[in-house]
This record gives sequence, structure tokens and C-alpha cells, in this order.
Amino acid sequence: MASSDEKPVPTPASTGGDGGPPGKPTATSSVLLDKGAAALQSLRPVKQMKQHVCTFALYAHDPHRQLETHHFVSRLNQDVLQCAVYDSDDKNARLIGVEYIVSRKMFESLPGEEQRLWHSHAHEIKEGLWTTPRVPGLLSKTEMETMAGTFGKFWCTWQVDRGDRLPLGAPALMVSPQREREGAVRPDLVRKRDTKYGFSTEELKAERAGVEAPADPRPGQADYWVRHHKGFAVDVVPHDMKRHAPLP
Repeated sequence: MASSDEKPVPTPASTGGDGGPPGKPTATSSVLLDKGAAALQSLRPVKQMKQHVCTFALYAHDPHRQLETHHFVSRLNQDVLQCAVYDSDDKNARLIGVEYIVSRKMFESLPGEEQRLWHSHAHEIKEGLWTTPRVPGLLSKTEMETMAGTFGKFWCTWQVDRGDRLPLGAPALMVSPQREREGAVRPDLVRKRDTKYGFSTEELKAERAGVEAPADPRPGQADYWVRHHKGFAVDVVPHDMKRHAPLP
């Protein structure tokens, strides 16, 4: 099975088509079921998504590969958020991963081995890269100050940037944009995003000059690749199944 650093073997699921997933058009019976279920079921977890964030992410094993990402955020509490991550905010957007976000206090309680999988958000907040489209800056100012001190762990399960038409291979760990040259977001990605939403990332950066970021935005092992110039790639290998379940 392909690791997060390998391209999958060419198949109809990895190449060709219009970029969307392979498959037949949705049947009328399925459409009716979806409409009925939406009217009768609570869908409570989904309805807790209250915020749309657009930002950018880099692959931990290759920061030159970069994505525009759309996070649909729900709050478990003030210290823990969870995000369903899509490749756009269109109706046919593909679910490409999940990110968990915690406060600095929660992050510092994690062991060092775990911290290495997390990234800081201070730089992308201050640089205007992390945005809440169509939400006035005055309304989101307090949120930006809070988010500047948070940390995220983002697993990408569908590598759409390499043309995969289905989620293929192992998940890939993602990291946030950083000030280092290798962590800078490509200008063309920023321009495309700005044009779509009608704002200026440079103007957002200027507006956030007063946002306070932690003096040390990377305590512990956060942003491991910046400190050690080593990323993480996931591989899947055969393993003997456990014969006995562990005791509770």
C-alpha cells in the first residue's frame, strides 16, 4: 500500500476523468432517501459546525506541496475544537481530512512524542492566511487573538492535489505555513483565494498587526519540521493481529 510520500499505481481512481470521484450519477431513489433522512434525523454533530475557516496547509513530508483548505469548525469546549476539512466550500466539495485544535494549555499537557505531530497557528493568523470568509473583521478579532495561541493536528486522507479521484494510500500529516522560506505559501494560491472571496490577505495582515501572539509560538516539540528539518510520512505495513484483547 502506498505511503503518504508515494503516488498510487495509476488506476481510474487515481487518474483521468474530470477530477471528481468515479461513479454513476446519483439515483433518484438515493436523492429521495437523503431528503427524507434530512427531514427526520437530528444530524446533531453536523449542525454543531458553526464556522467556516479558509487557510492553507503543507504536507509534513514535503512542504512544497500545498493546499487551500476549508475547515468547518465545531467547538467541544473553549479548549478543544474539531474540524471537517474540505477542498472547497462548494456543494460538491470533497472531505479531505480532519483537524483537531487545542489551546496552549491543552497542548502543553501532551507528551513530547505527541507534540511532534502538532503545529502552531500564530504565523498564519498574523499573516492573514487564516480567514473566516464573509465575516466582518471586527466580529472575528477576538477569535483571531484566541486562535493565535492554539495548536492543530491535521490528517489529510484524500490527496486531491496529486489528482487522486478517491482517498488512496495512507493518510498524510499536514503542517501550517511558517515564516521559514520552505513554509511560505505560494503567491498564486493566495491570489486565487483572495480573488474568490474579494479580500486582500495583505490588508488582513495589516489589520492584525495588533493581534498578540505567544512570545514563543512553538513550545515543546510543535512545528517539529521547522526545528529539525525532518518531516513525517506515514506508511502501512502488515502486522500480526493480537490474539487476545488487552485487559480494560
